[in-house]
Amino acid sequence: MIVIKTSKEIEYMQESGRIVALAHEEIRKAIKPGVTTGELDQIAEAIILANGATASFKGYHGYPASICASVNNQVIHGIPGGIVLKEGDIVSIDIGAFKNGYHGDAARTHPVGKVDEKALELIKVTEESFFEGLKYCRVGYRLSDVSHAIQKYAEERNFSVVRDFVGHGIGRLMHEDPPIPNYGAPGRGPRLEKGMALAIEPMINIGDFKVKVLDDEWTVITKDGSLSAHYENTVIITDEAPIIITCSKSEVT
Repeated sequence: MIVIKTSKEIEYMQESGRIVALAHEEIRKAIKPGVTTGELDQIAEAIILANGATASFKGYHGYPASICASVNNQVIHGIPGGIVLKEGDIVSIDIGAFKNGYHGDAARTHPVGKVDEKALELIKVTEESFFEGLKYCRVGYRLSDVSHAIQKYAEERNFSVVRDFVGHGIGRLMHEDPPIPNYGAPGRGPRLEKGMALAIEPMINIGDFKVKVLDDEWTVITKDGSLSAHYENTVIITDEAPIIITCSKSEVT
C-alpha cells in the first residue's frame, strides 16, 4: 500500500532530508586521496547526531555502519571501514537520517582526485538520469514513466541500468511501497498522486547491468568488474513541480 503523506508528515520528512543534505555536503568536502571510508562514516554520523537525528541505516537488518560507501565496482551497500581512497577512485555515498519518526535518504557518487573521463561521464549521466526521471514526477503520470525515462537516458549514452535493486517509497519506514525500478516500459504501475514520497535512485554501470552480492551479505558489485555510480534523492509529489528534500543549497543554486 502506498502511503500518502500529510503536510505535517512532509514537514518532518523535509527536516530529515535537510540533515541528509548536510551530511552529504560535509562528506563531499572530506573526500580526497588517503581518506578512509570509515572516516567518512564518522563524519556523517556526527552531523546526523548533532542535528538530533539517528542514522537510518545503522542497525537496519544488522547493517553495521551509518552510511554506505561503495568504491569503484561496488554498486551499493559497501560497508565503510579501512578502505583507503586513492587518486582515480570513485566512491558512492548513501546516507539516511531518521528524525521525528520519518526518514530522508539520498546518495551521491564522487570522484577521488583526478579520475578518467569515462568515470566522470558515468557520474554525470547517473545524476542526469535521475533528473530525466524527475520530469515525470508529477500528478497523473504513471510510476513506470519515471523508470523508463531513467533507463532511456542512460542506455542512449551506452551505460547499463542495474535491475536487481530499485528505488522505493519512504516515510515512517525506510522502505515503503512502491518499489521504483530504474528500467521498464512507460505507462504502467500506479498513477502518481500528491503526497507520495519517493526515493528515486539510478544505479548505472559502465559495463553489463548484472551484479552480485559479496560474502559479507551486503556489498553489491558489478559481475564484470566495471565501474558503477549511484545517485538518489527523496522526492515529494505535489500539485505542481516535485520537491527534492535532500539537496543542499549549493546543489540547487
